[in-house]
Amino acid sequence: MRSVFNFPDPVNETSARIVAAGVVIQAVAFLLMREGWILVPLVAGFLARVLTGPTLSPLGQFATRIATPALERTLGIDSRRVPGPPKRFAQGIGLAFSATAGVAWLAGWPIVTIIALAALVAAATLEAVVAVCLGCIAHSAIWGCAGCNDIGERLRMAIVEAQQPAPTT
Repeated sequence: MRSVFNFPDPVNETSARIVAAGVVIQAVAFLLMREGWILVPLVAGFLARVLTGPTLSPLGQFATRIATPALERTLGIDSRRVPGPPKRFAQGIGLAFSATAGVAWLAGWPIVTIIALAALVAAATLEAVVAVCLGCIAHSAIWGCAGCNDIGERLRMAIVEAQQPAPTT
């Protein structure tokens, strides 16, 4: 049972970015359709990832077992390893925002739901697109993290990556 509740350390950054993209898709789907049931897998996914990393998260399993290996194999992506505790902290923040959105929706406060999910979309988009994890930055500011202190270099790397032409197949 203990292994189920272990959070990986280090974390595959490509997998984290794929999970973030999935979060963006789920949150945007809710914002467009305004269907409360969409919040259930969003909140449950964050809870699962906080407790177990990708182990009990369908999105986490998809990212780690299918999408990341496929990207590494087909595009030759060499995934970077990043510290696990800041990523777990970031998942906790995502849980707080998504749970706030869910409770607000149930309470009949749609504007609170929209604000919470808009903030979640902004943060998850940063993670997915340019590998900037706001939760990791907050974790580093609060507790310190040697592996997290390279945000300037990571931003430069993300810019260089974005400027690279797409590989041709």
